Amino acid sequence: MELYFCPMTCSLATRIALYELDEPATFHMVNVVTKKMADGGDYFQINPKGQVPALRTREGVLLTEGPAVLQYVADLKPERGLAPKAGTLERYQLQQWLNYISTEVHKQIFYTIFSPQWPAEAKVFVREQVAPAKYDFLSKHLDGREFLLDTGFTVADAYLVTTLNWCGAAGIDLGRWPVMKAYLDRMKARPAVGRAITEERALREKMA
Repeated sequence: MELYFCPMTCSLATRIALYELDEPATFHMVNVVTKKMADGGDYFQINPKGQVPALRTREGVLLTEGPAVLQYVADLKPERGLAPKAGTLERYQLQQWLNYISTEVHKQIFYTIFSPQWPAEAKVFVREQVAPAKYDFLSKHLDGREFLLDTGFTVADAYLVTTLNWCGAAGIDLGRWPVMKAYLDRMKARPAVGRAITEERALREKMA
């Protein structure tokens, strides 16, 4: 398999999932701003969307969109429990969380804050109104829980911890939500999560 990624972006969640499963893959670094790969190649020739993650599967098919990629990886070793069994209620709950993180957290909060196309007023509104509403909801759900799903650590947790890791750069003080801060610290203590973040942070610094 081959993972096309940009350090410390949403593709980090897929790296975490691969490490959780001890699943080998070749990693290709992409600059999502210039759409150039580390070897100078045009990323649009690989993925016409120009976004990450993109995964060249075992079957040789290019799979895109984070929630789909994460579920594919999880299903490589279903016995490890990164995704509940297909057809179960728990699997639909996983998809519920993946969709929520993708749309309500990743895109609504962080895409707005980090995109140069959005006006300053929109970014302020997101920091002061949107993000608190989302984190209040997540805090209430995670209060007394170790993971998003009662089945244990899943790819939804890999995705959520990836987004929470952006809070500092986005000007969001996660300390306002002790439950979320404790959750992030707990997730970072997992060997696969810590390894993925450490490696990608070093790569990100080299890109700067």
